[in-house]
Amino acid sequence: MVQEQGQAKTQSVTFILPEGLEAESASVVGDFNNWNPQAHPMLKDSDGRWQISIELETGKEYQFRYLVNGQDWYNDSQCECCRNPYGGENNLLRL
Repeated sequence: MVQEQGQAKTQSVTFILPEGLEAESASVVGDFNNWNPQAHPMLKDSDGRWQISIELETGKEYQFRYLVNGQDWYNDSQCECCRNPYGGENNLLRL
């Protein structure tokens, strides 16, 4: 789930993995961080959901995915998807 807040030149976007996902680590990776899994590690909240808030520039389109345990890729079922060059799909976020 992606929650958007804010206005102006940047917008705070909260990326949230579903409750109950068994994971030792999780991160959100995308073109906003050059697909670097260390750039935005997610933290587990008191409800057991992994999440992170990131300021992103408005007026742009971003592709992203979640990387869990350093090897398992997940998409957000509540977001639009687009094809990636590897034959799979990325999430698409328009701000």
